Amino acid sequence: MGRTVRAALLQTDWTGDKGTMIDKHEAQAREAAKQGAQVMCFQELFYGPYFCQVQEPEYYSYTEPIPDGPTTKRFQALAKELGMVLVLPMYEIVQAGLYYNTAAIIDADGKYLGKYRKQHIPQVKGFWEKYYFTPGTGGYPVFDTAVGKVGIYICYDRHFPEGWRALGLNGAEIVLNPSATSRGLSEYIWKIEQPAAAVANMYYVGAINRVGIEPLGDDDFYGQSYFVDPEGKFVGNQGDPYKPELIVRDLDMDKIKTVRDRWAFYRDRRPDAYDELVER
Repeated sequence: MGRTVRAALLQTDWTGDKGTMIDKHEAQAREAAKQGAQVMCFQELFYGPYFCQVQEPEYYSYTEPIPDGPTTKRFQALAKELGMVLVLPMYEIVQAGLYYNTAAIIDADGKYLGKYRKQHIPQVKGFWEKYYFTPGTGGYPVFDTAVGKVGIYICYDRHFPEGWRALGLNGAEIVLNPSATSRGLSEYIWKIEQPAAAVANMYYVGAINRVGIEPLGDDDFYGQSYFVDPEGKFVGNQGDPYKPELIVRDLDMDKIKTVRDRWAFYRDRRPDAYDELVER
């Protein structure tokens, strides 16, 4: 019998405050568990607004230590209760003035497995992220979870093929890509980049985006969250472009080996010929 993982994504809108945003995500995790989900990923900076549309120090208040902060602890208890792997994209503080865009990975028994820190930080109109985030440290870890080997690649990271490849080389079977991206800037490549990365690296990708217009901006987040398989095919329908939606899909994990035996990209790559890729 083949191995199947039931996976969930949540695309949702800003409630107006951190407490109710966290409550909403807990409620949706419980609903996903009722539907049999074994792993779930929330959207980028899940408990706050996407504040990078402005540059104001007041939004540093959304930071928490990871894993010792209250949100990590709360969802560790929830993961253990539900028996579900949870990926929590949050705003991490190390010390005053040193902040990261980070995702914490919690295993199905509630154990904190580690974190991924967003590596590529944009600085363009409406996405003033260098004001808030230090470029990630810690490379491209893959976490050995109850559902298999899971990697994280956050929002703007997805434009850089090198990290997708590093996650594949590190053994990823599922890569989750939580995002906050707006219609006017990136919608035209939303359905291209992640499927292409899934094909090039022969794993599953879960792409998550917010929905709605938030008070700090005038452009809307376009949702359309989805899972895509190692052949670049959508697993079921994409999420709604305007409304909150819980996406729950069954991932046929045996398909990874089938595709990798067909296309031996890892065998045929030429790292000895790629010196130029690590030069400015």
